Amino acid sequence: MTDQPGDAMERSTTSVERSIAAVWRIESAKIVATLTRMVGDFGHAEDLAQEALIDALRQWPAEGVPRNPAAWLTAVAKRKAIDGWRRQERLDDRIAVIAHDLEREQADAADADPWDPDAIDDDVLRLVFVSCHPVLSREARVALTLRVVAGLSTEQIARAFLVPVATVQQRIVRAKKTLSAANVPFEVPPREEYAERLSAIFGVLYLIFNEAHAASSGADWMRPDLGEEAIRLTRVLTALVPKQRDAHSLLALMELTAARFPARVDAKGEPVLLGDQDRSRWDRGRISRGRAALAAADALGGGRTAYGLQAAIAECHAVAASVDDTDWDRIVVLYEALGRIAPSPVVELNRAAAVAMATGPASALRIIDRLAASDALRGYHLLPATRGEMLLRLGRREEARSEFATAARLAGNERERALLEAKASE
Repeated sequence: MTDQPGDAMERSTTSVERSIAAVWRIESAKIVATLTRMVGDFGHAEDLAQEALIDALRQWPAEGVPRNPAAWLTAVAKRKAIDGWRRQERLDDRIAVIAHDLEREQADAADADPWDPDAIDDDVLRLVFVSCHPVLSREARVALTLRVVAGLSTEQIARAFLVPVATVQQRIVRAKKTLSAANVPFEVPPREEYAERLSAIFGVLYLIFNEAHAASSGADWMRPDLGEEAIRLTRVLTALVPKQRDAHSLLALMELTAARFPARVDAKGEPVLLGDQDRSRWDRGRISRGRAALAAADALGGGRTAYGLQAAIAECHAVAASVDDTDWDRIVVLYEALGRIAPSPVVELNRAAAVAMATGPASALRIIDRLAASDALRGYHLLPATRGEMLLRLGRREEARSEFATAARLAGNERERALLEAKASE
């Protein structure tokens, strides 16, 4: 049976919508950053970008995707800004301000020392600093940065923090209003103000990378493009604050983890778990850079931070020739240390998985059952998924099947859900 014209049109529209979603995922931070520089208001910049996105959804299915989609979205948003100023009869004044700013930037660039550690020409990093301004609560900083810089949906952010979607939406709306009311400038702050923002920025970059490593929703198991951006920003930040252990430690963690990305999916994009990965495909350059960054963090003294301990765990995996050759006893000790300085139920769940490899599934199952009884990870799909693995290794197949089915229902990512459903059916 041949397709009807309406079927072809629907497929074309769906393809364009996927293209728009991909462009937004990759380019949204740069678009919003560019607009923030132009209009001087973070919230207004994102509103303009969203309006341009709506125009794309209306026009591209009929006119086709432009050659440079990000430039198209940026240009449309800028026109909307100018139209808004014109309606408010402030166009001449605003253009004069923009021209003055451009002249000042050019003069500053001409006078700047090219080796000045405080000089940074990166609008996305400026956007991160604005999003993590101390005028916002910690929760608002994280939610806003993940939404605007990482391009995550409110649903994805809510899933990452195990909170209702409405809570995330409220945090983002309040954060934008607060930044506007406080007239927060679009700039990297003076060095003396770094300390009060760095902790939040490190946390946000960590969460962005986590989303890249295991996408919370969608059709792709990973988002390598997002991981590359998180690593790039962390490198820039590390150069900006070379005496910060957390900067080097976080960079080490990202590099060592991203080294496994090429082997984590097969040719069809299906997940490949650690035990089945072809380690010859691991990126040795990333492993070397990650180990060097961890050594740089250790050289600063003071002991390892939470990021440093996680980087050390990633290093154990990176240097092992196989799963069986991995130093699981050391990984258990590192998780125990991590649990003391940064306790969380997710860390405890990861420790249980390491315990299973070091001493067997029965010991791990006792840890997991305590976590389940505490209700701390309600709705978190990896709890039943990990419990299912332990039960399967203990020969309790029907119980394992039930846990895998529960995990599949809770999983937001389509690839991961399919993997869990396959485990349940097996």
